[in-house]
Amino acid sequence: MLFNTYEPWKFAFSQESSDLDQVEEGSWGIIGVPFDSTTSYHSGARFGPTVVREASFGFEKYNSVFDTFIDTTFYDFGDVNVIPGNCKKTCDIIEDTVNEISEFKIKPILIGGEHSASIGALESLTEQYDDLTIVHLDAHRDLADDFIGEKYSHATVMRRAYDFGLNELIQIGIRSASKEEEDFANEKENITTFNNINVFHHLDGIEYYLDNIKTPVYLSIDMDVLDPSVAPSVGNPTPFGLSIRDVEIILKVISQKNVVGMDVVETATKKLGELTAVTASKLIYDFLSLI
Repeated sequence: MLFNTYEPWKFAFSQESSDLDQVEEGSWGIIGVPFDSTTSYHSGARFGPTVVREASFGFEKYNSVFDTFIDTTFYDFGDVNVIPGNCKKTCDIIEDTVNEISEFKIKPILIGGEHSASIGALESLTEQYDDLTIVHLDAHRDLADDFIGEKYSHATVMRRAYDFGLNELIQIGIRSASKEEEDFANEKENITTFNNINVFHHLDGIEYYLDNIKTPVYLSIDMDVLDPSVAPSVGNPTPFGLSIRDVEIILKVISQKNVVGMDVVETATKKLGELTAVTASKLIYDFLSLI
């Protein structure tokens, strides 16, 4: 009889063993975060880690877009044990998890799940790097101090990160924000914004800006940065978004920096092979092919 030889609960091309005592220092570790309890519009991101992993088995080891091979050493440690309905405790668990793998010199790649997952990773990494630069691809600023009274939410991610302390927050693809968020960003010298129109007309200038980053980088990709025509199943779809090629160009630049962590979040579907899941998986695959 014939049986499937792949493990759809692990990202394709990851190492067979994920025993922390046997990992290679300086490698990468995938962590799934099946949590969407603060979602305010389209729920379902809790299924993101499953469908994104499954989609990874549609790619070849050779990446023909960049003429590279995915030969980076990385592990898939599975999903963290989230606490449905409790964002703060879930973020604490993620922080502890990132701290643990960091002790083994492993850099995290989070698959969401809603964007609040980034809070835990960033709380850990801002403690490890006092000059961390966050490159944040998103349709929304996520700079609310609280959202409906909650400090820990998908809408407060970058405000919490800013509170932790960072070198610079670079936001790319922005096309939706409250007046309070906009004022906050404009008042801070270390928040740099490239909105969707900037990307459409001045992507070469953005590439140049990113290429001059000298500090450790955390890359956060909310799938709603993409136009809903190519990524429809997200928590808060917003028209006039970036193309996949726009994001790939940015990925190529960032991958050459000192990236110490990454996340791809807000894939909100439980349908295997759905366009958003495949695209999210492709972005992780591209990143691993480029570093």
